[in-house]
Amino acid sequence: MFARQTTARQLRERAAAFYDTLVVQARNPTFYQAFGVADTVDGRFDLIVLHAVLLFNRLLGEGEAGRVLQQAVFDYFFADMDRSLREMGTSDLAVPRRVKVMAQSFYGRMGAYQPAIAAGDRALLAHAIERNLFPGMVRANESGALADYALATAAALSGQPVGSVPLTYPDPIAWVQETRR
Repeated sequence: MFARQTTARQLRERAAAFYDTLVVQARNPTFYQAFGVADTVDGRFDLIVLHAVLLFNRLLGEGEAGRVLQQAVFDYFFADMDRSLREMGTSDLAVPRRVKVMAQSFYGRMGAYQPAIAAGDRALLAHAIERNLFPGMVRANESGALADYALATAAALSGQPVGSVPLTYPDPIAWVQETRR
């Protein structure tokens, strides 16, 4: 029993490390300055979701161990969303409804991003990003640049062993500068 508890604790710690790394990446100011993502609660949530999908895409090839880690990261993610909503003053009765909406949004975005990333389909991914990160706006340049970044990130993550905690995400500033040459 002790070994199972230790393993569960280690899994939670590993999930926290993966999640914390993707959140740091998603909060990089470059996304808000160079890519034009709104620096709002919704914009930050959408970038966290995009990076979570990129991580989950990487974990797909790890079999059962990857699925277990993916679920642990997902659970940690939504526990963080619950905590964040409470810190922002959302009432105890409203938090479960808000988290449910966020989870539905997550699954919708994952359903749009994952097939495009897996296929390397820039146009499909750019369309999904534009629809979610820039709702009601035509932002083809920004959504295309984010799609390029996401595909480059998926490729970079695919070459890293999942045993590496944290995974290393490409620096968006360096990536943006390189693609503009």
